[in-house]
Amino acid sequence: MPKILSTGALRREYNSGQLLEADMNSDPFEQFKIWLQEAIAYPVHSPDAVTIATVTPEGTPDARIVLLKDLDQSSLTFFTNYESPTGQQLKKNPHAACVFWWPEQERQIRIRGFVEPVTKQTSDDYFKSRPRGSQLAAHASSQSEVILSRDWLDQQLANVSKSFENKDVARPPHWGGYRIAPHTFEFWQGRANRLHDRLRYRLEEDKVWILERLAP
Repeated sequence: MPKILSTGALRREYNSGQLLEADMNSDPFEQFKIWLQEAIAYPVHSPDAVTIATVTPEGTPDARIVLLKDLDQSSLTFFTNYESPTGQQLKKNPHAACVFWWPEQERQIRIRGFVEPVTKQTSDDYFKSRPRGSQLAAHASSQSEVILSRDWLDQQLANVSKSFENKDVARPPHWGGYRIAPHTFEFWQGRANRLHDRLRYRLEEDKVWILERLAP
């Protein structure tokens, strides 16, 4: 079969830094915070963008990019439509894998963990902080469903905008947040000759984090 496009010529070496055990924080959440702050300051384009992978009821993988909205000492939070494929898949199988990719720094972070909805109050509080246009869009869009056309979607937005005219936009019940409680973090730093540095934190049953180096 003839090739459509070859990307072999895009090969490049990684030489921005190294990753040593002695430089890592004992707490992976603190280490994640350090790297995220460094990505923001660098600056990395969209350092809050993260790929979230879930599993369909048939057992096949599915993935999409969302935005990280909160980080605390036990979880990462993002928001979406609960009736979307993301929400339906997490309802059946509440586990996810995440990837942050920051090419400007030649860094990657992989995370795996258990997922659960945040409280209604947390969803309400974040929804209130969103721009009004985003609030209205959450009502207008039946996320991931087949629609008639772009014009139809624009009309839905116009209808919603009219219904909330001169009123605060309430959070729709099908929209809210999820918190990911990780049991695994992997910090990846690109190195020359594809001998990359990979350091993994693994949560033991006694709630102690174990740091170990993986082969590239």
